[in-house]
Amino acid sequence: MMTANSDLSFSRNFYLQLAMLFLFLVQVPAANGQPIPVKEQKPNIILILTDDQGWGDLSISGNSAVATPNLDLLARNGVSFQRFYVSPVCSPTRAEILTGRYHFRSGVYSTSEGGERIDLDEVLLAEVLRKEGYRTAGYGKWHSGAQYPYHPNGRGFEDFYGFCSGHWGNYFDPMLEHNGEVVKGNGFIIDDLTDKAIEFVTANREEPFFLYVPYNTPHSPMQVPASYWERFKEKELLPHRYSGQEDVVHSRAALAMVENVDWNVGRLLERVENLDLLDNTIVIFLSDNGPNGFRWNGDLKGRKGSVDEGGVRSPFFIYWKGKIEGGKTMHKVASAIDLFPTLLSLTGIDYVSEKPLDGKDLSSLLVNEEVEWPNRFVFSYWEKKASIRNESFLLDEKDQLFDLRSDPGQYHVVSDQFPEIYNQMIKEKQARLAEVLAELPEKDTRSFALGHPDFKFNQLPARDAVAHGNIKRSNRFPNSSFFTNWTSTTDSLTWEVDVLADGEFEVEVYYTCEADFLGSTLHLQMGDASLQGKVMDSYGQQLIGADEDRVLRQESYEQNWGKMKLGKIKLVKGIGQLTLKAIDIPKGKVMDFRLMTLTRI
Repeated sequence: MMTANSDLSFSRNFYLQLAMLFLFLVQVPAANGQPIPVKEQKPNIILILTDDQGWGDLSISGNSAVATPNLDLLARNGVSFQRFYVSPVCSPTRAEILTGRYHFRSGVYSTSEGGERIDLDEVLLAEVLRKEGYRTAGYGKWHSGAQYPYHPNGRGFEDFYGFCSGHWGNYFDPMLEHNGEVVKGNGFIIDDLTDKAIEFVTANREEPFFLYVPYNTPHSPMQVPASYWERFKEKELLPHRYSGQEDVVHSRAALAMVENVDWNVGRLLERVENLDLLDNTIVIFLSDNGPNGFRWNGDLKGRKGSVDEGGVRSPFFIYWKGKIEGGKTMHKVASAIDLFPTLLSLTGIDYVSEKPLDGKDLSSLLVNEEVEWPNRFVFSYWEKKASIRNESFLLDEKDQLFDLRSDPGQYHVVSDQFPEIYNQMIKEKQARLAEVLAELPEKDTRSFALGHPDFKFNQLPARDAVAHGNIKRSNRFPNSSFFTNWTSTTDSLTWEVDVLADGEFEVEVYYTCEADFLGSTLHLQMGDASLQGKVMDSYGQQLIGADEDRVLRQESYEQNWGKMKLGKIKLVKGIGQLTLKAIDIPKGKVMDFRLMTLTRI
């Protein structure tokens, strides 16, 4: 792990070796007798994104209740943006990072049930980098579409390990996936994801790589290893403007999870340093939205889901040893939409987008703080709430103007004091809102993709299904949920799917069923194609997660899911409804259902 004494530097021996190698290369003659030019390798990129971590959940932000030495060091050795903005919730921020465009332009309007998918005609950062010779990997929470080609393997990532849902129900040895295939995780999920990231860096140290690490903490459920929780379960926290509304135990758990993230970031960067890659690696850290609870956040107003400062202001650090002068704090307004053009600029990739980008290239700011920079507007939108910012002012969702230079906490409305600025920002906000209404569809007409010929694995989770009859969802939050109370032959689960190519598929169902209820006959059908199979093996229906939770969760618990082979089905290309039902229920109950997979044969 990096320490406060680390300077993230190479050894002198490395520089000597590099110089000798350079002298050797430039003197090697080509076939025509001329020296072969040395081609500089493009810089690596490591992009670390946390989930529901507030701007104030770092010791460098002034929070003395938490210790984040590795992230603090990253900020001090790099450039730290004080006015960096993301979306109020998870999937919109991910879309904006990966496309350089506001989320509502790319088909993202929700955090579940298909509304998190980035449209297929959008070009993602990983796709551009991969075409330019980068090795690409993503480890963690994708939350931008589960079924290929919405899947990360279809959006430029050669290797993916994690989950595609909006949140996950278990963080210890969880059910995850690796490139579409269901696997079991190893230990605490953030430690496991970091292990995979370290393996990727090690394996690809000779080639330029793009490593995207979207950690899923401190998002709930509030599970964290005991060693971190022991430091926090009696911890005294800082008072703040929302202290009367704070769930102190929840805040303690969140900060314990942040310290675990910090340790893992340190492990990853230590490996990069030990491999002598730091001076050719751009490292970025940010969060996807404001804190998932009322806790100390530098006196900012609002939390996750809000378009006020506390809901959308994120920590943002960028470090590139020897290329970007460290130790600087940037006060210019910047946003998640800026990462796409900025990273392509820093890597020297000349890319012309077919669609207009909303983001701005920040590279000139990073290398020259005195560069002339226009007074730009950054727009925030979520669930009919909108705000807009420039370098000095904020117009909130109620069209109240605040001067962030003197009042970052949004205590004093100054609309009457700055009428020209107020009118200008009203006009800008109305123009952006008109764009939102024009871009967001009244109804999502996209079916769930199934059976792409280039991808073997297909997952249809309970999250994406519609339940009919008596069947109930385990929780009102669809992500990582399951179905229960399946008791009638008139009950069914349906998915609206778009079969992208003809094929035969092996169907498996992830379920639980107690021995007393075995024997139901399942029937899967789409059009003229169908198959049947009996529930023969018992897997006890026992909720898991409560023993590991530090706070009573709002989301669904998980179960230890069993797996049954239902059979093989031939599907033909086209859009239709895939229906799973039980045609015989001899003992009054079918099963609890979590997931169906269709593997192309």
